Amino acid sequence: MTIIGICVALFLASYVLPIMPFFRLDTTQVADEPWRMITSAFLHNGWLHLLLNMYALWIVGPFLENMLGRWRYVALYLVSALGGSVAVLLLTSGAYAVAGASGAVFGFFGAIAVVLRRTGRDARQILIVIAINVVFGFVVAGISWQAHLGGLVVGTALGALFAYLPKERRSVGAVLGVAGMTVLLLGASAALLV
Repeated sequence: MTIIGICVALFLASYVLPIMPFFRLDTTQVADEPWRMITSAFLHNGWLHLLLNMYALWIVGPFLENMLGRWRYVALYLVSALGGSVAVLLLTSGAYAVAGASGAVFGFFGAIAVVLRRTGRDARQILIVIAINVVFGFVVAGISWQAHLGGLVVGTALGALFAYLPKERRSVGAVLGVAGMTVLLLGASAALLV
């Protein structure tokens, strides 16, 4: 609910304050303003964009937060968003600007698929949702399939880490895994921006 609240508040604020140009992911600005790699995951380009992403968070968020705990849930959101931003840097050329929570949402989708499998539940529905949204990303103009792909890969990896760590190593392993993934993504983005 907090993430949804922040996204909605920033969307409403964008009507009176020029925040979008300063906080969206802009490939021409991110080398000097690296915060854009995270802040862009809280901004949206229109009501439909906002509603679709917030609906996805509303549907999948409570389940994931309950299964993972609050700090893993927040880490999953932020690091999946970062993964989406790194994928945008890696897979685009020239000036490119994006905003939206969908990289993080795809990270949630990937994590849910892994958690469902780990707990012996049927993951077919979320796999169908992922497949449909991947297709939309390639056939509908204006959707950043790059951010979706990056978020999905990172979220799936972190979801697997969280789900399969032995109980006695769960806390330390999760912290080390999140830190390691963050360092890897920051290193990749630094290399891409040189």
